[in-house]
Amino acid sequence: MTTKNSEKKNEDFDYKTIKTFEDACKKENIDPEKLPGVNDLPEDLKKPIIAVYKLFLIFLAINNGWKPDWSNSNQYKYYPWYWVLSSGFGFDFSDDSFTLTTTYVGSRLCTDTSDKAKYIASQFEKEYQEYLLYSEN
Repeated sequence: MTTKNSEKKNEDFDYKTIKTFEDACKKENIDPEKLPGVNDLPEDLKKPIIAVYKLFLIFLAINNGWKPDWSNSNQYKYYPWYWVLSSGFGFDFSDDSFTLTTTYVGSRLCTDTSDKAKYIASQFEKEYQEYLLYSEN
């Protein structure tokens, strides 16, 4: 539920001050050196697990207290949408969820405005690549 206080809190915060994972950690008072333990996981899962953790914290910081209410179909929820082509990885557009029950992203990876979703898509493309794509490294 969005209250007037949380709306005011969101208005006063410039989300573009979050330029790095470290900025997000600083805002949320989290040590950026303390990443999830992945030592016991298969090698090809380590990088995406850490990347999605970073994205969760980035969204948490940029959302600045806003949380999606999935029971409210009138509340728009925006998330970046990428296309993976043979020519590379690229951001295509920002979308919002609607009354369908289908989702393409976790509920933590959305925000309340298209501008924030576009900003996250362009500013944190590396984290999305590590989360969504297989890599040799």
